[in-house]
Amino acid sequence: MMTLEQLRIFVEVAERQHLTQAAAALCLTPSAVSSSIRALEERYGTPLFDRVGRRIETNQAGHIFLAEARRTLASARAAELTLAELGSLQRGALAIHASQTIASYWLPPLLVRFRQMYPAVALELRVDNTEKVAEAVMQGEADLGFVEGGVDEGKLEMTPVGEDRLVIVVGPQHPWADGRPLDKEALLGARWIMREAGSGTRSAFEGALAALDIPSQALMVALALPSNEAVRSAIMAGTFAGALSELVVASHLEARLLVQARLALPVRSFTMLRHAERHQSRAAASFVAMAHGVTSLRGEPAEQRRAM
Repeated sequence: MMTLEQLRIFVEVAERQHLTQAAAALCLTPSAVSSSIRALEERYGTPLFDRVGRRIETNQAGHIFLAEARRTLASARAAELTLAELGSLQRGALAIHASQTIASYWLPPLLVRFRQMYPAVALELRVDNTEKVAEAVMQGEADLGFVEGGVDEGKLEMTPVGEDRLVIVVGPQHPWADGRPLDKEALLGARWIMREAGSGTRSAFEGALAALDIPSQALMVALALPSNEAVRSAIMAGTFAGALSELVVASHLEARLLVQARLALPVRSFTMLRHAERHQSRAAASFVAMAHGVTSLRGEPAEQRRAM
């Protein structure tokens, strides 16, 4: 009979496409992981992976089974949490996935506050781009997601919980560092360092460009990089421009390692995602209530800001 442990092993291998890495993540030996996958395939007479040289790849059957396995594990996890939370938040777990800017700059004070209030609740934070965070919430892998802006998915409840502003930054030697106002021609003539497709930062910047009647594909993109910090470092290394959160570049602007170019970009929202049809655990409900009291860039509670 198929077990939840076999499903967990299968999902980890399918997501990583690597037996050894999956074994390390599961704290198992590679042979134990390999035996579990082989037993699953042999019992049901259906290969789930293609062995290509020294690599493995999920085949068509594996792709179909992966969706069902994720749903089953999400249901089992919900049942486990329901039992664990009987008797208030003395036990439990909360899985949060967030995009990079939020995870690095907005969420940490909130996580610390939650830990102080509920020390017995196991907190898990994973960082990914906006598209993958939304997918994790849809699949039940994350109780809550926090992204920049919104996503196009009808089953997700989207609640604004904060605000942020993108700024265009350049190195001190860039011509724009003199504070000249920027127009469409200037933007099209510059060389850009961008975040990768699917990131909230890139989507927000492309939306701002569209409002200026500038198609994003018309920009001269020198590099697309997978993190805010990589983009920031690349901009400092040459005569490039980039759009990043104020939170990401604040200290570098103050130290004059970067200069803010003269073009105002619109404010964007930090958005909390929750699956409308999934059970909301008591831990998640408590975190949601806490997040509703945080709307500033640095996460001060609303009552503290009113007193300032």
